[in-house]
Order: sequence, then structure tokens, then C-alpha cells
Amino acid sequence: MLELTTNKLAAMMRLSDENGIIGALAIDQRGSLKKMIAAGSANPVGDEGIIHFKELVSEELTPYATSILLDPEYGLPAAKVRHPEAGLLVAYEKTGYDATAVGRLPDLLSEWSVRRLKEAGADAVKFLLYYDIDEDAAINDYKHVYMERVGSECAAEDIPFFLEIVSYDANNDDVKSLEYAKVKPHKVIEAMREFSKPQYKVDVLKVEVPVDMNYVEGYGQEETAYSKEEAAAYFKEQSEATDLPFIFLSAGVSAELFQETLKFAKEAGSTFNGVLCGRATWKNGVQPFAENGEQAGRNWLQDTGRKNIQELNVVLKETASSWFEKIKG
Repeated sequence: MLELTTNKLAAMMRLSDENGIIGALAIDQRGSLKKMIAAGSANPVGDEGIIHFKELVSEELTPYATSILLDPEYGLPAAKVRHPEAGLLVAYEKTGYDATAVGRLPDLLSEWSVRRLKEAGADAVKFLLYYDIDEDAAINDYKHVYMERVGSECAAEDIPFFLEIVSYDANNDDVKSLEYAKVKPHKVIEAMREFSKPQYKVDVLKVEVPVDMNYVEGYGQEETAYSKEEAAAYFKEQSEATDLPFIFLSAGVSAELFQETLKFAKEAGSTFNGVLCGRATWKNGVQPFAENGEQAGRNWLQDTGRKNIQELNVVLKETASSWFEKIKG
């Protein structure tokens, strides 16, 4: 079980609802968001376009979220306009990875430290790590040491450490393929098992669901990688692989599929503790914003964006478990 200091416990409460469930909104995208806005706009998109879209999302949707995840590069203005009761998670990693180098190695934002993120108002620090449990041992050991450093820095500043793990296969770049779907449960579950070890000082794991729901019998494509029973067993195994609180990321799937996934997880016996949901909530609002400006973006967020997050909240109440059950004391 997790042991939290008084300060970490208070911060976790700010990030959650009164029942210990995290319904957080993620908009810490940087390069990918710039591309999304540029794709819908006839005019060049500068930094102000990204900053402004994040502000709109924060202003319109944080009244319905327990907290918001932002980046310090473009997101701090959005943090200032969030709902007063919404907690703040801030990303600490550089966006993306160097595709020319082997191993998708982690990198910190050089002008930031955990101390500075905390001074900027963060209730928790999030770090995204790309990880393949089967990759070369030297690469993975580098990542282990790196995460030990980040965990120690968060512990020294007495602030919760949220580790986001995105799995991949070093020998197969197509994460949407049937071949990857077959190995995904192993990749996701074993990564969770590794980073639940105490030396990393992780407080909350932010993870993928252990299967690709598009390949679950009855849920998506004609090809299947798993029967419903096999998929359910993977959700249960994932849940039992850690004693830490863990939350699901939406990985860009549709709002509808993400909600169905949470229901499936609950039925399978998963004790997940909430979500950090990004694109599934707001991505279809980028195009009206890019094509027709602020008011069009705001209208979409007030209508469909709000509907997406409110529907997700209903599902969360029915499916998520309280992280109170996973802490000592």
C-alpha cells in the first residue's frame, strides 16, 4: 500500500473528488496540438494559438473535472483560468522523443525543476515515459535510473509523482496493428509491475488499458486478438500487478469507446482509480477553433465538449474505485 505524507495527501485530495476518484482533464499536448490546429487553419499557427486553445479548454471544461494536466511551456496561462476547485498537474518531460535515436529516451524540460513546477502552482508532477519491457537492458536501465531521479526529486519537494507509461515494441512501430495488439497486454502489465517498485517513489500510475479494444471480440474490427474473456482476464491481471493507485489515459480513442472501455474494466474486476482523459474529450473542438476562431471553439466546448466530460463523469461514478483504499492510514 502507498504511504502518503500530509502534504502529498492534501495535494491528492485537491486532484480528486470527495470519494477519492480522479476525473482529470489532460491538455499537455504540445507538438501534436500545434499540428492539429495547423491542419484545420488556413493561416500559420503561432504559439498564441496553442496557448489560447488551452485557455478555452481550461475555462470551459474544468468546472466538470477534478483537475487539469497542463505543460509549463504553453499551459500556465490556462492554469490561471481553471475553475478554483480544480487541481493542477504539470508535465515535466519534453514533448515527444528523438526519433533518430534508439530507445525513445526520456528528457526533462531543461529550464524547469520539480521545485519550480511546485512554485508555479502544481499540485502534482507528471512525467511521461515510453517503455518496452523487452528492449535492450542497457536502454531500460537508463530509464530506471532516470525515473529514480525524478521520483527522488518529487519526494524531496513533497509533491505527488504521477508516472505516465506509454508502452511500445522496439521491433514494431505500428501500435495499431493486430501484431502489436497481441503483445500489448504483456508490455503494459509488466511495465506497471516494474514501476510499482518502491525505488521509483511513484504515487500514481497513469497507464494504458491492457488491450487494444478495437481487437476485442464484439468491440471493433473484424479481426480479433482476444475474446471478451481473455480481455477481461488481462484487465484483472493489470489491476493485480500493482498496489499503487492507477488511472487510465484515453490514448486518443473516441469518447464513446473510452466510456465503454471503463465499463468493461469494471466488469472485469479492475480497481482503477479514475482517468486522465485528453483528446477523447476535446479533440473534435480543434477544427472549429482553427477554422472559425475563438467563439466557434468555445461553442463546441460548451456543447459537445461539456457533454463528453459529463457523460464520462457518470461512467466514472459507476466504474472507478477510490484510491483511499490503496493508501496506509
